[in-house]
Amino acid sequence: MLKKDAAANAIALMFLLSLLTVRAGADQAVESVGNVTLWYSQPAAVFQEALPVGNGRLGAMVLGKTAQERIVLNEETIWTGAPVEPRSVHGPGALPTIRRLIFEEKYGEAKKMFDEQMRPVPMWYARYQVLGNLYLTFPGHDTYTDYRRELNIDSPVVKVSYTADGVKYTREVVASPDDQVIAIELTADRPGKISFTTGIEGVVNDDKDWPDDGYYMARTYHPNRLILRGKNANSYGVRGRLEYQGTIKVLNQGGKLTRDSKTLKVENADTATLLIAAATNFVNYKDVSANPDQRIRECFRKLGDKSFERIKKDAIASHQKFFRRVSLDFGDTQASRLPTDQRLKKYNDGRDPQLAALFFQFGRYLLITSSRPGTQPANLQGIWNESSVPSWDGKYTTNINCEMNYWPAEVCNLTECAEPLFTMIMELSQTGRKTARDFFGVEGWLLGFNTDIWRNTSPIGGGTFGSWSTGGAWLCTHLWEHYLFTEDKEFLQKAYPVMKGSAEFFLNTLVEHPKHKWLVTCPSNSPENDFRRGDRSDRICAGPTMDMQILRYLFDSCAKASEVLGKDRNFRKQVLEAKSRLAPNQVGQYGQLQEWLDDLDNPKDRHRHFSHLWGMYPGIEISVERTPGLAKAVEKSLEFRGRGGTGFGMTWQMCLWARNYKPEIAHIMFQNLIRRNTYPNLFSKCYDALQVDGTFGCTAGIAEMLLQSHLGVIHLLPALPGAWPNGSVQGLCARGGFEVDIVWKDGKLTGATIRSKLGNSCKVRYGDIIVDYKTKVGESIKLNGKLQRN
Repeated sequence: MLKKDAAANAIALMFLLSLLTVRAGADQAVESVGNVTLWYSQPAAVFQEALPVGNGRLGAMVLGKTAQERIVLNEETIWTGAPVEPRSVHGPGALPTIRRLIFEEKYGEAKKMFDEQMRPVPMWYARYQVLGNLYLTFPGHDTYTDYRRELNIDSPVVKVSYTADGVKYTREVVASPDDQVIAIELTADRPGKISFTTGIEGVVNDDKDWPDDGYYMARTYHPNRLILRGKNANSYGVRGRLEYQGTIKVLNQGGKLTRDSKTLKVENADTATLLIAAATNFVNYKDVSANPDQRIRECFRKLGDKSFERIKKDAIASHQKFFRRVSLDFGDTQASRLPTDQRLKKYNDGRDPQLAALFFQFGRYLLITSSRPGTQPANLQGIWNESSVPSWDGKYTTNINCEMNYWPAEVCNLTECAEPLFTMIMELSQTGRKTARDFFGVEGWLLGFNTDIWRNTSPIGGGTFGSWSTGGAWLCTHLWEHYLFTEDKEFLQKAYPVMKGSAEFFLNTLVEHPKHKWLVTCPSNSPENDFRRGDRSDRICAGPTMDMQILRYLFDSCAKASEVLGKDRNFRKQVLEAKSRLAPNQVGQYGQLQEWLDDLDNPKDRHRHFSHLWGMYPGIEISVERTPGLAKAVEKSLEFRGRGGTGFGMTWQMCLWARNYKPEIAHIMFQNLIRRNTYPNLFSKCYDALQVDGTFGCTAGIAEMLLQSHLGVIHLLPALPGAWPNGSVQGLCARGGFEVDIVWKDGKLTGATIRSKLGNSCKVRYGDIIVDYKTKVGESIKLNGKLQRN
């Protein structure tokens, strides 16, 4: 039992008066959800307002225009470049000198040498690309009334409806995971009123810096098909070898269908259906030998004459088996009925708590639709990109963004959606071994701050970016977290060699700091942030706080995994010894958690990254309970950084404030996200770029405010803000194999159900009271808050 004040006593008493009942069999799966509709009374003016559909592999953004619709199409494997094995120009010979210069605080010289001697070929990563734009032109639809554009994230269909010239038109778009097509149906409330022209266009490469032989060709073929074929662009000297194809099949009932060389024209039909299939020659990161045309032909063969309604029904069922695992309800109000863009503008008035529930579920929707077993992981744009030169190349940025995309996966009951990330990590462990040998002269594997579909792990970006090598270690923490939630030993058997390989790289490259005698990474940097000494600003350094926190987690998880699997006792001893010698967390002159080995933090620094706070979230080594002094230092660092930043920065702050049990500040960060860094379609912003990371981070942050389990305790409502006084959540997951439902009223717990999937014992906390419970597989702990202590 923890020490508690009078207010906490009253809360704790309610918890102690709850009744424990244990019954066989888990509750039924969640069958209904709260407010799950995004809707608007006007078309999207720009891409950043469009509504997304996706099946994990194919994505589409629907603008909902009436006279000329534009639907932006993505296929997840269309990137620039080709399979490549990056090479080191000079090898690892300069590393001892670079390290010596850093220890002598000659950072400029060290960076210059890193830039010159650690240079890889190619010099940069590949870019994610767009497949093309599908256009539908509707004559006479410039003037309209009764317009509504909506996305139901429970039944993942974008629907557009309006009235033109006395006829009500409806357009539905769905991406099918089962049939691997995007399907569009056009209907009207009067027969013979569907008339339109459709065509598809590719997107030219806008990068003028590199010669390019990429191309595309769009035409009609067969009586009712459009085809887009192309080859991808080159990438920094790597000749493009990726071939892609998109095929649109148009089916009309009634009326007639004609074509010219570029477009299909439907006139006076009762209904029309468009079926979109797309494929590339991509097999995996080292193989582009497939035939996209054969893949598309096979897709349509399997589809047969399946109707739009059946395609939609199957797609909904496939989506809901994931989506309906979790429901969240903060209570409907009059504001809940407003269009979504108006709700965003009015949220800070405090009369629409349900918008937070919609935002939470939208993040889950994006993860389900952009990352399914067998697909690529969600990149910076998920699978929703309109440009050949997307912001930050649409890559997998692994110094925060890629990891943030998967923060909601385990706790929000979408563990299968993390499978693409796990597959990528295992592939990176292969390419990263070559990088470790060629650039560092050691065994093990590494990844720095970015990668792409070709799994490039070389130290790209010079001393400014490329000196940071801890991205792979961070990704490995996701492998261990998956085990903590599921206790899946078969998975751990596959993941352990990857975790061990990452640890081996650092065991082989950590060096003793000549002054402090700690083991440190060198060279490195604190991602994307600079420190100042006098008039000089530098980034390359030794032993930044984030590295030490990540490595303590990695070494500890490797030791525990080896124990679970009953192997590698000597290796276990080695990593634990190295862990004990890593540079510790330090509190600086302002009471802040130091970002670097030396006390160099600037209290006016408003940087968007919170790298040195990793140990509190997503890490676990800093907590209010176990390390209160360090938790206070984290709080001071957060205060210095302010309450602004990018979308991903704001949601990282949400999670950090939730871990620090500061619910009102966590909610302020949510308000700031809504006001400053959210597009009308609930995608987050990174400056002006549409990205998915902040949306995913927000979903994780809301979950963290309602449930925490990282300290070995199922902590109910640890950071519930006053803005959400009444509500319920069903289906969140806790480490140890538990699903959790919670109900509260007037800010206080009124009931909870904890379902045990593995039969583990658990500790449950509410307020300052912790109670131990034992369960069997399939049994549930029921807390109903009315009767005497169990």
